[in-house]
Amino acid sequence: MSKIAVVAMFKAKAGQEDALGEALGSLVSPSRKDEGCISYDLHRSTDDRSVFVFYEQWESKELLDEHLAQPHLRAFGEKAGELLDGPADVKILEILSY
Repeated sequence: MSKIAVVAMFKAKAGQEDALGEALGSLVSPSRKDEGCISYDLHRSTDDRSVFVFYEQWESKELLDEHLAQPHLRAFGEKAGELLDGPADVKILEILSY
């Protein structure tokens, strides 16, 4: 099994920047406890404060899929529509080097 990385970019609706940051930030601690999580880090653009990016590393695609089914991710998905200016841009990448 190949280890994988995820780059997920989110853009907040106008006026929802802080709320989105809080909602995304609340995912960090429980996600780091999910089986297979190598790293799970949240970033915010220095050029556009409405843009947030997760960079994640996982032991396998299967364990990432289990993470995506966790209650904390489902709960975020339920409120994402009121916070996000469009869908998240998510890339899943095979890790080629460490």
